[in-house]
Amino acid sequence: MSLRILLLCCLSTLWLPAQADTVWLNNGDRLSGEILLLDGGKLVLKTKYAGRVLIDWKDIETLSADKSFMLRRNGLDSEQSERLKPAGPGMVRLVNGREQVVAMAEINRLVPPRPVLKDRHWEGNLDAKLDMERNEDHTDEWRLKGDTRIEHGRWRHVLRGELERETENGEKSEDNWELEYDLDRFLTEHWFWRGGYEQHDDQFEEINSQRVLGTGPGYRFWDDELGRFDLVTQFNRVRLETSYDALEFDSWSLEWDYKRLLWGARVEFYTNAEVQVPQIAEVDYVLDGEMGLRYRVNDWARLSLLYELNQLRGLGSTISDRHYLIGIGVGW
Repeated sequence: MSLRILLLCCLSTLWLPAQADTVWLNNGDRLSGEILLLDGGKLVLKTKYAGRVLIDWKDIETLSADKSFMLRRNGLDSEQSERLKPAGPGMVRLVNGREQVVAMAEINRLVPPRPVLKDRHWEGNLDAKLDMERNEDHTDEWRLKGDTRIEHGRWRHVLRGELERETENGEKSEDNWELEYDLDRFLTEHWFWRGGYEQHDDQFEEINSQRVLGTGPGYRFWDDELGRFDLVTQFNRVRLETSYDALEFDSWSLEWDYKRLLWGARVEFYTNAEVQVPQIAEVDYVLDGEMGLRYRVNDWARLSLLYELNQLRGLGSTISDRHYLIGIGVGW
């Protein structure tokens, strides 16, 4: 009989729904869901009935959460809280070995801590642009641009790619693609060593193929639910191929990768760029950079605005190529 009762208790425990985070508002309403983060005065609550909900922090009376957060208070360094408990109007109780009651007004950021060098993490974006012109000439242009990264243990894989096609009056006028793969090995929480390979092929340019093999140290300033910032320097071996000749040389490069979520994680600002200094007299530097915004329509759909700048300086002159792109995409 006791065994049957024990089995029934275990099964009933499995049937119980997972406890949700709870937010009490100043007007007496109570919302349940999953607290994602607090930033910019907005709390992001993911609900089953309305998706992501943005709540003004000043409208919240108190809240509770049974998961860990990195918490920042005015004038203090970040601290970790294992759980959050309600503690009366305008107050919340932080639990981290001990309990501490603090005023809600003192808290300006809540971010779930991302396990460092432990668990698998996968994210990425894929953006598409289609441009159709029907004037004197019929021009169709489409671009597909994406990036993804996978972290597991002390390893991180970063893959970027772009595909561009353009036809004018039925004749192909642009046909190029590029692919870059980087493998990072973290030595500490912030320092890592990178090895990477990049290839760019273009059928309609004088240099129809470019291959870059590089390696060097990098530093991760931060990487959490609100964004990331990486800085990498590399020594590279570059090979350029044309239809009549090939050229090989060494170069030094500096690369950065920055992303920041804004407006309650609805808007994403990002920029990444690479500056290469080739070890040849004819070229001073080569800059390949981009800066953009993505508006998160929902958990997966994005509207994107992108500015690209490609610049080459050498022999006393500068050549710049600029692009402005508007498109749609998906993110994960």
